[in-house]
Amino acid sequence: MRSWLVFLLLLLALPLAADVKLYLKEGGFHLVREYEVKPDRVRFFSTERGEWEEIPLELVDLKKTACEVERKTKAAAAQKEADRAERDAERQQRREIASVPDEPGVYWIDGANLVALKAAEVKVVTNKRRSILKAMSPIPIVSGKATLEVEGAKSARELAPDRPEFYFRISQPERFTIVRCTPGKGKEVSRIVQTWTLVPVTKEIVQEHVEVPVFRHQVGDDLYKVWPQKTLAPGEYAFIQYTEGKGNVQVWDFTVVAARQ
Repeated sequence: MRSWLVFLLLLLALPLAADVKLYLKEGGFHLVREYEVKPDRVRFFSTERGEWEEIPLELVDLKKTACEVERKTKAAAAQKEADRAERDAERQQRREIASVPDEPGVYWIDGANLVALKAAEVKVVTNKRRSILKAMSPIPIVSGKATLEVEGAKSARELAPDRPEFYFRISQPERFTIVRCTPGKGKEVSRIVQTWTLVPVTKEIVQEHVEVPVFRHQVGDDLYKVWPQKTLAPGEYAFIQYTEGKGNVQVWDFTVVAARQ
């Protein structure tokens, strides 16, 4: 009993983080803002009645009350640490956001650095012709199938085999995501970003691609943080911005390389 009294008195040397329950041996409790143990009684400030009261010491369950005080104290300390960590994270994010250039585009977060991805030149490939697709400029194609492709078997931008994070500053409200590129089928070496099907009557384009599930977090009016939900397997990928049903697509390609043994 004496050890619990000493422990309780040490706890009471600190201000209570919140109202606690002063437990009674009969099973009830008083909700108190603070209290102090006297030789034969316990003096406490009742939260319910808003005044100081006293109760015989022999009626109070000091051991259970001490556990309650310890739990509240630890919870308050944990919450304080969580709040501090959240403030630190917010400050870090504000500094990082301030470092993102104002120009629309995709910026890979490479540790403490931001690396701008270069927009790729893409082509619409049909059975009859190959056309350069200007950024944000729709291209009319004949009815049937076509592919949106990037030249070359591999992107010049290599990323580590992980879950790369990006900042994306949009130029206008459109869809955006990360897609897995597949090898082109023509004589020229290329990577397919999307497969298009032109609807003859409406002239709309049905766009298909291998989408990578991503998280999107808006951190500004025109700024998003984007990262894959799972680790990316080695291969060819592209960050794309597009309008569904139209031929205006912007592409920022990258390669995820295999981990070094």
